[in-house]
Order: sequence, then structure tokens, then C-alpha cells
Amino acid sequence: MGHRLSKIATRTGDDGTTGLGDGSRVRKDDARIVAIGEVDELNSHMGLLLCESLPDDVRAALTAIQHDLFDLGGELSVPGHTMIADAHLRRLDGWLADYNATLPPLKEFILPAGSRAASQAHVCRTVCRRAERAIVALGTMEGVSTALRGYVNRLSDLLFVLARVLNRVNGGSDVLWQHDRSAKR
Repeated sequence: MGHRLSKIATRTGDDGTTGLGDGSRVRKDDARIVAIGEVDELNSHMGLLLCESLPDDVRAALTAIQHDLFDLGGELSVPGHTMIADAHLRRLDGWLADYNATLPPLKEFILPAGSRAASQAHVCRTVCRRAERAIVALGTMEGVSTALRGYVNRLSDLLFVLARVLNRVNGGSDVLWQHDRSAKR
């Protein structure tokens, strides 16, 4: 799997290209690099969420997901290489089922708000959706595994559910969108 970096300031990217894990070089605005960057940003936001006070089970899940996201970025950086498998999706599905079982059914849309941890989970969800769009766009040009696409799709769902869980853990509830509110100030 690629080369380990022994120094960070290589200057090889000064020409607007960057190296992939297979040693090839592509433009920094290549669809593959955009997708890798979106996944990297998501992983950074996940790290910020992990700075919050979280239940141990949520912390363990998010930590595992951070490692998965690093693997996902690795898969993207080596065309044709696979690191995300159906087992990763089954684990996300299991967490979705477990956490959904603890929540009341949704009857209204909710706002991305509430506790700080829940709000950060919503930021992660929206960045995950952007990463998913970049991966889908890459898939229209080059091969992207169905497990990889499925992973980011399910992850965004899980992050939505975890935001709801975190609001309850912090003594709150969902912040409901008020569709019939007046325009008064």
C-alpha cells in the first residue's frame, strides 16, 4: 500500500499535482482527489465530535468509524484497491438498528440543533453527504466499489440517528422544524 511519508514538505505538489497510493500522479482537482479530500474533512469533523463528552458506546463506534474512514481514503487513493467490505456495512446497519430502537418515531422534520455534540454530529452528517456526492461523481468516471458507496450512504444515516441520541443523552430532545410559524420578529 503506497509509500510512507518520511517528510511532509516534499515540494512535489508545487506543480498542481499530487501522488496517489499506487505512485501515479494526478491533478489536485481530479475527482479522485476531491473525494479523498471530502473524506478527510469528514474524518477531521469526526475527530472534533470525539472531543465532546460522549457515551462510551458512541465513542467506541465513532472511533471505529474514524479508522474506517482512513481505510476508505486509502481505497480511494489506490485505484482498483478494496478496503471497505460488506462487513463494514453490516456493522453500520447493526448500530443503526440498535440506536434507532432507542428513539421515538419521527413525526416532523428536525433542525440540526440541540446539544453541541448533536450539532457536531449533524455537521459530520452534512460533510458525509458531500463526500458521498464526490464519490458518486468519481464513480461516473472510474470504478468505485458498491461497498464504499454504501458505507458513506449508511454512515450519514447513522450520524443523523446519533445526533438524535446525543440530544437525549444531554437532557434534550429533537429540535422540531415549525412549518406553521409566522414571519413575525
